[in-house]
Amino acid sequence: MTAQGPVLILVGPPGSGKTTVGRALADALGVTFRDTDVDVEAKVGKTISTIFIEDGEPVFRAAEEEAVRAALDGHAGVLALGGGAVLSERTRALLAGHPVVFLNVGLGEGVRRTGLSTARPLLAGVNPRARFRELLEARLPLYREVATVEVATDGRSPKQLAGEILGLPGLVSGA
Repeated sequence: MTAQGPVLILVGPPGSGKTTVGRALADALGVTFRDTDVDVEAKVGKTISTIFIEDGEPVFRAAEEEAVRAALDGHAGVLALGGGAVLSERTRALLAGHPVVFLNVGLGEGVRRTGLSTARPLLAGVNPRARFRELLEARLPLYREVATVEVATDGRSPKQLAGEILGLPGLVSGA
């Protein structure tokens, strides 16, 4: 592990702002930003949608788990995890002791932000809004289990959210 590990880890459902808020936080802190979804795509050589279609969700989840472990061991900036990373018990255990921010997005706002994109394989299907609701309900306790803090994102800009997170006492060393 690096001397400190990531300075901040962001978790949350699709559309919660992990990537945009993560980049804003990294810029404000003068550190690098890393997204485990990007790491998985680079390592496997396929988009996440293609991995789901060609190889199945279990193959993706195994690659995701490894990407999270590698990032926790080798990244000292801001880290965004894929929305479903918390489904892994091993990943949840690895997050213990790290500063984890749960970016909570409501159903309506999450649906608006994702646009029910087919690039998000778990939202594709006959009723993506219902699927998004199911994802939120299933994952909410897991996000809260790993989180140091929870921040509501609805109706707020990435800059506003980054400012709030950076202002939380004791969350970010040196902030």
